[in-house]
Amino acid sequence: MVARRRTPHQQELLDRLVDLCEAEGFADFTLDALTARLGCSKTTLYALAGSKIELAAAIVRASFQRATAAVEERLAGVDGGAAARVEAYLLAVAERLQSLSAQFLADTAAYPLTAEVYRRNTEAAADRIRALVSEGVASGELRQVHAAFVGEMVAATMFEIQRGRMFERLELGDGEAYAELAAFVVAALTD
Repeated sequence: MVARRRTPHQQELLDRLVDLCEAEGFADFTLDALTARLGCSKTTLYALAGSKIELAAAIVRASFQRATAAVEERLAGVDGGAAARVEAYLLAVAERLQSLSAQFLADTAAYPLTAEVYRRNTEAAADRIRALVSEGVASGELRQVHAAFVGEMVAATMFEIQRGRMFERLELGDGEAYAELAAFVVAALTD
């Protein structure tokens, strides 16, 4: 899918849509309801995306772009070593997910297009963990482990979290599950 170039007004509207949908979800909104809430026309919404589901995907994509920026900003502020960076990364993801409504996360998982956006972002997060672990192993700050294996194990857990399996089995929300994952991974890499 080709990224659309947005005008400043369109970007501001998308930002408002992200705020709204992160708080309330998007599945139950009609385009008429969105235009009324945002004070814009359907034409303006269709300039952002060609259909409601494409608009939902754009909203989820923008939400993850915000999340990535916030997580990386948090990571940049970590003064500790490799274990602190891994923990900070996963805790920042957990914090970000806890700020999203349960409805937004459920809606994201419910549609193939938006679930795919979540899946790709989860893969990117797992790649980031692999890189952080590799750096820590190379510097000797983390015990000798196969960083790609750790990354794959983290990715598998992230995908289970995304699919709602952790909540079904353990009644842990996405953010809580990421916080537990952070504690587990750091303990495994440093003990």
